[in-house]
Amino acid sequence: MSEVVITTELRDRFGKGAARKIRREDKVPVVLYGHGSEPRHLSLPGHELLLALRTPNVLIRLEGAVDELALPKGVQRDPIKGFLEHVDLLLVRRGEKVTVDIPVVVTGEVADGILDQQLVSVSVETEATHIPEGVEVDVEGLEVGAQITAADLKLPKGTSLAADPEVLVLIVSAAPTAEPAAEGEAVEAAPAEGESAESAE
Repeated sequence: MSEVVITTELRDRFGKGAARKIRREDKVPVVLYGHGSEPRHLSLPGHELLLALRTPNVLIRLEGAVDELALPKGVQRDPIKGFLEHVDLLLVRRGEKVTVDIPVVVTGEVADGILDQQLVSVSVETEATHIPEGVEVDVEGLEVGAQITAADLKLPKGTSLAADPEVLVLIVSAAPTAEPAAEGEAVEAAPAEGESAESAE
């Protein structure tokens, strides 16, 4: 999995006004919590953090004010401009287990019908420093009526399912058929008896 190093600073300014000032400096207010410790208020460089968060479940190595490993657990963005407003980071340690959502990646083509993917990510328990990038599902040759549940997923070694095993991941449905025209409905009216097509126009 990806690991990104980001330098941190302690944050001693709080409130909306302080947060706006931090963001004007191209930094993001962050709270680091976990393992029963008191939450620590930090600020991280905005551009570096934004790039890091493009990777799902990115492992962030914090340096500077603190020296820790963390996973993003809550991200607040401006609803219009999309910049980061606030981020919560969960403190993790090497070897410990965490519960995260990983993407479900579909490969192959179904034999017939339409593939309906019900679940785009699935909750798993895995090592904090070895989170898989996703789980692949091969649908090559599946026919109408085929179903795959969470229990059918082949998870990487060291990763176990945390979701309901019966939850539906995908199903192959029959392609819709064109509905026949309603009785009495005509595409074009036929000319009356004794009336030519030209005179009907």
